[in-house]
Amino acid sequence: MMQNIDDLQKLGKDNLELAMKSFGTVSKGVQAIAVEMADYSKKSFEESTATAEKLFGAKTLDKAVEIQSDYFKHAYESFVSQATKMGELYADLAKESYKPYEGIIAKIPGAK
Repeated sequence: MMQNIDDLQKLGKDNLELAMKSFGTVSKGVQAIAVEMADYSKKSFEESTATAEKLFGAKTLDKAVEIQSDYFKHAYESFVSQATKMGELYADLAKESYKPYEGIIAKIPGAK
């Protein structure tokens, strides 16, 4: 009977340690994602502001269209790049969050 209680306590302790590792990993990943989004938002706002200033200073309609077209092209490329980077961060977060549980899942019969 005492052996079963000891095994149960060890299992509880092991599971708590795994949960804490996973929580730490998720916390770091979410923090990295938040920092990346804040940086992107700041950069995007600064670029928008600079473009607006250029538009107000444009002397001709052709120049204003050129400025706006360049901005939209750059904004789209920047967005696609950022979306790719964010996708990679989320994929890395999922992989790292899963790592502490790989050993336990491998022990489950029929799981691979």
